[in-house]
Amino acid sequence: MAKVNQKSKMKIRKGDTVKVISGKERGKTGKVLRIDTAKNRVVVERLNMIKRHARPSQKNPQGMLERESSIHVSNVMYYCSRCGDGVRVGAKRTDSGRLRVCRSCGTEFE
Repeated sequence: MAKVNQKSKMKIRKGDTVKVISGKERGKTGKVLRIDTAKNRVVVERLNMIKRHARPSQKNPQGMLERESSIHVSNVMYYCSRCGDGVRVGAKRTDSGRLRVCRSCGTEFE
């Protein structure tokens, strides 16, 4: 049976600040750089760093590259600066469209 591509229901978007709630980076916050909706994963700036071996060159004489690896979206929460913690995200309808809101304090996000 083939996988069916469905539209993702992710409430996290590129550029959001998130808090990691599970795993080796638990408690840390960072900005979302990329989102993989097919695999439900996010890449967070300077978190979950891995080392990649590469052939040494003039640009990279050591031959080691360090970059971010992805984290499953269920292991991160939106970080509300007003609450100072990871929060659940809700939706609010307005005349201009739909807004995301903090479900703890009601702060509206872009």
